[in-house]
Amino acid sequence: MTKTEYPRIGETVLTETLPNGLRVVIVPKPGYRKRYAFFTTRYGGMDMRFKLDGVWHDTPAGIAHYLEHKMFDTEDGDAMQALSLNGAEPNAFTANSMTAYYFDCTEHFEENLRVLLSFVSVPYFTQESVDKERGIIAQEIRMTEDGPDWRVYKNLLACLYRSNPARVPIAGTVESIQEITPETLYACHKAFYAPSNMLLCVVGNVDADTVLSIANEVLPAEPGEPIERDYGAEEELSVFQKSMTFPMEIASPQFLVGFKCPAGDDDLFRQSLIGELACDILLGDSSPLFMRLYDEGLINGSFGGDFDQLPGVAYLFAGGECKEPEKVSQAIMDEAARLAREGVDETFYQQIRRANFGASLRSLGSFENIAVGMADGYFRGFDPYRFPEVYDSITKADIEAFLRENIVEERRAISMLVPKSEANA
Repeated sequence: MTKTEYPRIGETVLTETLPNGLRVVIVPKPGYRKRYAFFTTRYGGMDMRFKLDGVWHDTPAGIAHYLEHKMFDTEDGDAMQALSLNGAEPNAFTANSMTAYYFDCTEHFEENLRVLLSFVSVPYFTQESVDKERGIIAQEIRMTEDGPDWRVYKNLLACLYRSNPARVPIAGTVESIQEITPETLYACHKAFYAPSNMLLCVVGNVDADTVLSIANEVLPAEPGEPIERDYGAEEELSVFQKSMTFPMEIASPQFLVGFKCPAGDDDLFRQSLIGELACDILLGDSSPLFMRLYDEGLINGSFGGDFDQLPGVAYLFAGGECKEPEKVSQAIMDEAARLAREGVDETFYQQIRRANFGASLRSLGSFENIAVGMADGYFRGFDPYRFPEVYDSITKADIEAFLRENIVEERRAISMLVPKSEANA
């Protein structure tokens, strides 16, 4: 295995690519009893159109999430139950561009790792079990749709993007999942659960050779075919729809304002850190804008923002409960223009930079954060442990340029929720 030392953060990482193309990453944690295994594929809710065996496939929205639910089924029973009975705490999730299966345990690690790799790599679906899951997932979708946080976010993405699948809910809709069959699930598994499209990350006090031996023993020998994906036409930077207002059974109005940013092709990690710093400097809870809006009663403690990147898209967004969302949205734009024009205060910039750097360091205390970061970096082409060097490369001028270029009218969309009582008044 290749051993890489990171002296600035006191970490060591071991990496190896197996003959079948699987990337294995081991982050040693001597002295810890807990061991954590994270097995993930570069396949998520956005990967609905792909080419397999020379043929383009258009699959229903929500199929990656549906497949995640069904992967725990085996000919011998429920893999999650098997892991739990063996002292592990298993779980899984589906994101826009990744699906992951994982567990942590203090004992029987090697046995649990064999179970994890086995059930994820060997699909087993029946028509009866697929039909039964449809009702379970439909209920989950309905419950999610009743949540204002989900609704205001979904509507914002629908405003920002014309055709990119980022605007489609990861779990799909009650209607879309009706189209999912065992045959479709098998096709998606064949396409995306090939070893060369996956990563295994293990964090803890483990023997690296044993991990590699188990992976070579359990997993398929063939890497699988490279998969071509289609996320639709490249998006313009102008938004698809300026605003959307949606009535819900809520006590107070809620909003999200979003700003469309270039997707980025070069250093995605650097772009991500610049976006996060710009967001905190512009509207974080220690920013002058946040304190002024809070003092004026325009926002409350629910207000916050973030910067996100997905395949082919990137955006900064902010919001919370608010009775005058248009006024707050305009204040965000005015403050961004002021900072770009007058410059960010140097002392404040260094304060936010140190705080974000410290948060990155603290995240190394979470085995799950380490594993997710390793997978995200590998799938998107960067090393997440080089964050000290990336922070060193970012200047105040980078933040000012980000605000100047992205927080502008043509890239702005706003999603608003209003109480049904007000909508009907």
